[in-house]
Amino acid sequence: MELIHQDKLKEACGVFGIYDPEGGPAAHSIYMGLNALQHRGQESCGIAVCDTKGPKGNINCRRGMGLVNEVFREEDLEKLPGNLGVGHVRYSTTGAPELKNAQPLVMNYIKGTLALAHNGNLVNAGALRKDLEQNGAIFHTDTDSEVIAYCIARERVHTKTVEAAVLNTARLIRGAYALVIASPRKLTAIRDPLGIKPLCLGKKGSAYVIASEDCALRTVGAEFLRDIRPGEMVTVTENEVISNTELCRDKQAHCIFEYIYFARLDSTLDGINIYDARIRAGAALAQSFPAEADLVCGVPDSGVPAAKGYSEASGIPFGLAFYKNSYVGRTFIKPTQEERVNSVQLKLSVLKSVVNGKRLVLVDDSIVRGTTISRLIRMLKEAGARSVHVRISSPPFLHPCYFGTDVPSNRQLIASSHTAEEICQMIGADSLAYMRIEDLPAMAGDLPLCRACFDGNYPMKI
Repeated sequence: MELIHQDKLKEACGVFGIYDPEGGPAAHSIYMGLNALQHRGQESCGIAVCDTKGPKGNINCRRGMGLVNEVFREEDLEKLPGNLGVGHVRYSTTGAPELKNAQPLVMNYIKGTLALAHNGNLVNAGALRKDLEQNGAIFHTDTDSEVIAYCIARERVHTKTVEAAVLNTARLIRGAYALVIASPRKLTAIRDPLGIKPLCLGKKGSAYVIASEDCALRTVGAEFLRDIRPGEMVTVTENEVISNTELCRDKQAHCIFEYIYFARLDSTLDGINIYDARIRAGAALAQSFPAEADLVCGVPDSGVPAAKGYSEASGIPFGLAFYKNSYVGRTFIKPTQEERVNSVQLKLSVLKSVVNGKRLVLVDDSIVRGTTISRLIRMLKEAGARSVHVRISSPPFLHPCYFGTDVPSNRQLIASSHTAEEICQMIGADSLAYMRIEDLPAMAGDLPLCRACFDGNYPMKI
């Protein structure tokens, strides 16, 4: 991957499901939905469908490594007939980036078949996997998603319905999860009780659609109905949509980084518009950490809305300091260290006429290792910027995440071993300031948040 991506956090996955009881084709809608969720994972993707009007239990699946439009062609979608299905885009946080770990997972078991797509990470997957192995389970992947699938299959032996097996499994697993599951006659979705991972419900004609973000609903022409509640299980059958809230709790902990970085700019999660949240983040930075500057600019793409918010709150003009080359491939080969460093310049180039002679405020969403931001500051100063004051629209990362966000170990987090003053010197900035933790709730509309990567207060036992 490019250096500019190595210094950014990665989301785990995006999930999508659709069921049209009147028989409308699912594969094309899933393909479109996954394209809308591509920002949530670029390593692998897959689509699994079945025809509820055809032979019971027949689920067809295609998975591959790469982007959705690289893996699927029109002829591939034509080979996936059916009106019920699920799809997945993946970035690996557990399990290697290999085809065997791509999803959806399709399982044939004593009660039939199911296809499962999972976003999130379990904290008790190891114990569950060991128990399953001791009772004869043979795993084919390295993922905790297969642990969930096996648990559903095991519970299904003792239940009358697949949704009952899913609910029993949800009582066993701990961690973050948004699941969509296709069985031969039903589409089932469930969200972890803390609401760490997002999930929403929509409708298009007679079809019901479930997705990680509402931007995917709009892409397929579906109307947003509502967010699935933390702990809620929704089952779509031929005749009805059933909600089960047995696992819903008062305590919630929504992932703060959905609002800072992960979610798409045009999405709204749990009632909070992502664009507005990032504008508020920039405004909070301007109020807490002003700077003497001529221009405010953001690191594309995620830093730009916060930069706009900083500009509006500070009165300093907003401008674009970088041109982003959108045509650089994800797997650009960099055989030497010099070429690895220069990969930042391949992705971003400075607009010299904009920054020359200016005092800049440079806004970004985070600093993980510090390699990318230091290179960007050097590029700006080489283009004639008089000073670069860095403002980060999140607090410093001090702790790893265990819920499906790829926050690296403490020793790789620059803020865990250096003060802000030291980091400022290391990256070559003229000043550096991070968003204050106390400003996060207002930025996310006072939602109850998981912010353990900043303060170490995990919402469950790890």
